[in-house]
Amino acid sequence: MTTTAAAVWGRAEQQDFRARVRGCLLGGAIGDAFGAGIAAHSLEEIRAAHGDEGLTEPVPAYGRRGAVTAATQMTLFTVDGLVRAQVRRDTGAWHPPTDVHRAHLRWAATQRDWGPDERRKDNGWLACEEWLYTRRDPARACLTGFGDEALGTLDRPKNPDATDSGALVRSAPFGLLVGWEPQLVCQLAVECAAQSHGDPSAYLSAGALAVVVHGLARGESVDGSVQRALGQLSSRPGHEPVTAALQQALGAVRQGMPNAARVIALGADVDRAENQLAVAVYCALVGEDIRHGLRLAVNHGGPSAATGALTGSLLGALHGETALPPAWLAELEGRSTVLEISDDFAMEMTQGAALHSPSESSPGWLARYPRG
Repeated sequence: MTTTAAAVWGRAEQQDFRARVRGCLLGGAIGDAFGAGIAAHSLEEIRAAHGDEGLTEPVPAYGRRGAVTAATQMTLFTVDGLVRAQVRRDTGAWHPPTDVHRAHLRWAATQRDWGPDERRKDNGWLACEEWLYTRRDPARACLTGFGDEALGTLDRPKNPDATDSGALVRSAPFGLLVGWEPQLVCQLAVECAAQSHGDPSAYLSAGALAVVVHGLARGESVDGSVQRALGQLSSRPGHEPVTAALQQALGAVRQGMPNAARVIALGADVDRAENQLAVAVYCALVGEDIRHGLRLAVNHGGPSAATGALTGSLLGALHGETALPPAWLAELEGRSTVLEISDDFAMEMTQGAALHSPSESSPGWLARYPRG
């Protein structure tokens, strides 16, 4: 007998959830691509090239407009790992950090190989997307963290001195697990971030981002979601830099009209995970719409692709896909892939029981997300 999730998810709820999933993942990708166009430029250089307001519309990066960085690549593989964790649950093998880690190892293969290796039966569909097989400035700690198959732990994390935003920018999807409790979402994001970034400020920033996205995906406000993230952080060792950064972001909202100076005062120019998280939270709080929030997020002298990706993820989860700038989406590299995995994730989370169970499974679904 085929089961459905209708008793748990009504149709309107499913549609709202799918819109927020699409918004989060597409929003992160367009923010990533928008910021990539001015990466490594100082604010003075940005204004000299684009005017006093800085960059207001996408410009080319990596030879084209709409090109994404490793932030989007890795985010897609995070989603892939989360779907596979749900699929594998039927087998009794339930350890999401392992499934996400394996997904990130598949991402690492895209950074080494010329194209998909058809001999690998566990690739599924995402790792067969040829456009992903290109290096787009991944954080060094991501390459070394996934340079072998060893699974790090919070007691023995990979790269214990890594403080940059490389793990943070792949962590928004954890917040889309809306059926989970916030503390479990935070813990999973933290454990998975520690596979490449072992400094507490880096992996706790990832956990905080996931909790904020979690609140937004459930229809809560940005401020309320940040307060819940602060509550999740308070008992964790080493939380102080992340807590201080988030509190500074909340305080900056009351200091007057948003501008580049306030973004830079939050540490945007220095690639530390808690700084980029604070910038994204601030821009999500003060952004009049997604365009305004993203323009505010990327015009500084720091890692603009990271702050753009994070801000886009938050605002997309808050407002849903229809609030995203259509012209920016039209040029987005890999848009069909992002949409496809967004809808797969939403379908798995809302209707997974109709796709697989301990007694029966859809062969097509298991070909896309192998259990092996």
